[in-house]
Amino acid sequence: MPKPRTRPDRPLTAAEKQAAYRKRQAAARQAAIVSGAPNAPAIATMPGTARWNALIEQARTALTTAAEEMQTYYDERSETWQEGERADALIERIDLLQEIAEQLESA
Repeated sequence: MPKPRTRPDRPLTAAEKQAAYRKRQAAARQAAIVSGAPNAPAIATMPGTARWNALIEQARTALTTAAEEMQTYYDERSETWQEGERADALIERIDLLQEIAEQLESA
């Protein structure tokens, strides 16, 4: 079995560069799976309108997720905290995110 080259004696061929790229991409996908991040669709290859709609849906999903997590954070705080200025600012942000997500649904 040949050893991987640490310092090439010659420049890499296009096939070797492509193989290295595929290996890096596979490692990045595996790292995302391990970290629990949702799989991002391969939208770069879709036609314009479909790609844009997918991006808008992705943005709407991200905004909705953020608003839900922020609401959970708010709900888990004490009543004293919920009556404070920070809580008011958080509720304003949550409302804004929900409003933007609703606007994206109709886009």
